[in-house]
Amino acid sequence: MANYSIHPDRSTLHGSFSMDYEPVLTIDSGDTVRFSTLEAAWGLEPFPSKGVRKKFEPRERPRDGGHALCGPVKIRGAEPGMTLEIKINEIRPGSWGWNSAGGFPHPVNIALGIAEGEEFHLNWKLDSDSMIGVSDKGHKVALSPFMGVIGMPPNEPGVHSTTPPRFCGGNIDCKELIAGSTLYLPIPVSGGLFSVGDGHAVQGDGEVACPALECPMDVVDLTLSVREDMKLSMPRAKTPAGWITMGFHENLNEATTMALDGMLNLMNELFGYERKEALALSSLVVDLRVTQIVNGVRGVHAVLPHGAIR
Repeated sequence: MANYSIHPDRSTLHGSFSMDYEPVLTIDSGDTVRFSTLEAAWGLEPFPSKGVRKKFEPRERPRDGGHALCGPVKIRGAEPGMTLEIKINEIRPGSWGWNSAGGFPHPVNIALGIAEGEEFHLNWKLDSDSMIGVSDKGHKVALSPFMGVIGMPPNEPGVHSTTPPRFCGGNIDCKELIAGSTLYLPIPVSGGLFSVGDGHAVQGDGEVACPALECPMDVVDLTLSVREDMKLSMPRAKTPAGWITMGFHENLNEATTMALDGMLNLMNELFGYERKEALALSSLVVDLRVTQIVNGVRGVHAVLPHGAIR
């Protein structure tokens, strides 16, 4: 299997999804691509104490209007109805990051009474050896890096926002997708046209302030394989902690039902359980978690820990 590298430059960057974008790389199923990525907001440095932050330029709207993504990568043999298997081999953050809260009229900020005034910012120094982040105000947090946006364009013409998660990936923002995980996505278009970006050094379930700890990534090492034997309608993942199924919907209750429905299907595949038996056991061992509440389309993921059913 071959290995490739993609670095962020004008030829590889885009801030939207489209089935019409030309691939920057074409690979065979089972090949590995080693990306490095910008932080989501296209920044090239932390927020300065004064002045304007330096960002990647030039950019075109609407193509570059959202999260900074690298790609797209075409996978030979990928066709709609198949599944893209994404093995996350390694993720290593860059040396800096940022997060913020309040100061703009997002529904969460409005509900909490912090939409007015200036945004509160923290700049972070990130140590990828110790996996510790230290803010400019002295806070320390353990890092658990993952990619917020990972996926393919929908099979619809035009330019599509990077903001929502979709059945074919996108702004999933699932903190479980760390190195050692494998993500499975339904393939929507010929060749897949896979892109990745929006590196998070760490995030809590919910991503409640809108940003996570946003950072560039020095290494995002992914093996991309086409699975003809797996038929999915929504993403699922196998992580070091357990199996995960996902639901995305504007209504959190609907997203919950979608994630749980996916878990019942998975438990049928793994153990042969019919739906009522799977649901009875899910009530004992499956955890439902709110992936994020800030992308318009909410996310819920159901987690079945390894070894929970013996």
